[in-house]
Amino acid sequence: MGFGSIWHWLVVLLVVVVLFGGSGKISSLMGDFGKGLRNFKKSIKDEDGDQASEGESSKSLNSEQSAAAQPKADEAQKS
Repeated sequence: MGFGSIWHWLVVLLVVVVLFGGSGKISSLMGDFGKGLRNFKKSIKDEDGDQASEGESSKSLNSEQSAAAQPKADEAQKS
C-alpha cells in the first residue's frame, strides 16, 4: 500500500467523509464525550465523598461507643 495506491486514497476519503460528512457530527461527538467526562468526574467526587462520610461516621460511632463504655467502667470500679 503505497502513497499513490487506490486503497490509500479510499481510506483517506472514508475518513474525511466520516469526520466531515454531516453538519454537527464532530460537535455532537465532542459534546457526548464532554458529558461522559463530566459524569465520570462527578461519580469520582461522589465516591470520594461517600468514603469520607463513611470514615467520619465510623470514627464518630467509635467515639460514641467508647464514651458510652467509659461510665460503665467507672461504675464497675466504684462498686
